[in-house]
Amino acid sequence: MTATNPAGARSLVDLPKAHLHLHLDGSLRRSTVEEIAAEEGRQVPWPSGYGSFAHFMETITAAAACLRDEEDVRRAVHEIVEDARDAGAVWLELSVWPGLFQGRLGDYASAVATVLDAGRDAAERSGVGFGLIAAANRGLGVEDATAVAEVAAEFAGRGVVGFGLDGDEAAAPAAWFGRPFEIARHAGLLSVPHAGEIAGPESVREALDVLGADRVMHGVRGIDDPALVEELAARGTTLDVCLTSNALLGVYEPIAANPLPALLDAGARCSLNADDSLLFDTDLLREYEQARTVLGLSDERLAAMAAVSIEDSAAPAPLKTAALDGIDEWLHASRESR
Repeated sequence: MTATNPAGARSLVDLPKAHLHLHLDGSLRRSTVEEIAAEEGRQVPWPSGYGSFAHFMETITAAAACLRDEEDVRRAVHEIVEDARDAGAVWLELSVWPGLFQGRLGDYASAVATVLDAGRDAAERSGVGFGLIAAANRGLGVEDATAVAEVAAEFAGRGVVGFGLDGDEAAAPAAWFGRPFEIARHAGLLSVPHAGEIAGPESVREALDVLGADRVMHGVRGIDDPALVEELAARGTTLDVCLTSNALLGVYEPIAANPLPALLDAGARCSLNADDSLLFDTDLLREYEQARTVLGLSDERLAAMAAVSIEDSAAPAPLKTAALDGIDEWLHASRESR
């Protein structure tokens, strides 16, 4: 997807950034899914919107079924990393629930090892740094989440950088999952649960107080509790915001209604992300473009969010230093030289 810029505006693809909130199964290329589905003789639904979170989950499940074996997974990871590079990302944290593959890659540890190997190879080819977030599925309960956390801890320092919690917040509150997150934090992994998307600010508070969130995937519903937003700002907890996702899932529709500017005004740290690029027909570059053209955010604010995405990632220190220098250069480049 190609972003367009207002006349004379800085190129957003040239802004170094990290992509911190992106799911493997929801970010395959559409052409790849259609090709594999045709080989399997199945159709994949392509709705332009989602009437409910359950409807969304049906669609993502159909796309995930196209990851049949290791070859398909390696292809998908390579293409996702290439797409991140083309959007100007220098670091990618890709999220995956290892049960996604339904045993087609072996047990949870084998599945994580396969994705990591593909990510390392793709990173070497593309020049984009790569880390993996192993995520639990709320709907499968604490026992499964604990199994994922134990595998994540096993791979800490070997490519897994964080532990997440996906799925419908209404199905299972974050408070149930304290033990799995304790395992992950003890292993030195970032705590990056979903919260404050479908559920309200109480979900964000649980993520902070029970799960020890370093970043909150989404978190935008926190705006409904001004005291919570003040606390987020004081703690420096980043919200990994996804504008198009919020609009198509009916969280904040249209994009112009998204509270991102208000969160920034209140001092909250926020990054921009695509969530599921396939299912929401977007990418990282498009999200920055929407923030600029729809929400009217200045280049200074876009650069600040890019810097937050780098600073609060698990990227190695040399990559962070180079990226932050690049952001500063991007921001201070003269318009005449572009």
